[in-house]
Amino acid sequence: MRLWIAAVGRLKPGPMQDLYQDYARRLTWSLTLREVEVRRPLPADERRREEARSLRGALPAGAVLVALDERGSTLGSVAFAQRLAMWRDNGVGDLAFLIGGADGLDPALPETADMVLCFGTMTWPHQLVRVMLAEQIYRAQQILAGHPYHRA
Repeated sequence: MRLWIAAVGRLKPGPMQDLYQDYARRLTWSLTLREVEVRRPLPADERRREEARSLRGALPAGAVLVALDERGSTLGSVAFAQRLAMWRDNGVGDLAFLIGGADGLDPALPETADMVLCFGTMTWPHQLVRVMLAEQIYRAQQILAGHPYHRA
């Protein structure tokens, strides 16, 4: 299974990018980060629609889509690992996580996603979410391997 993160905005060099890279390097699963930007000044609704087109265009056709959105389901780390294992075991080739920009995702993305996932009811900086997601993917890998990282 190939994992993808499609995110609005670019991580600048620094601690967040370093931490993201650290978790991404630890993975045995393939993880590709695709960053998109809409540079034209647009009203928020139009910008979100343009970002949605860019996010979809950055991913392989037929990928299972997981939208990160505050209105999604919250999962514990073990449940998240089990969900990844289910997709892996069911032969999913590409699994893609979608992270919106400062104004969130276009409402059409969560509506058409295979799953909508929430990292809690607090608002997180969209740049930090990709670091948190990379860590949770790594944690899921370790849970599924029976490694004590999850309990350390």
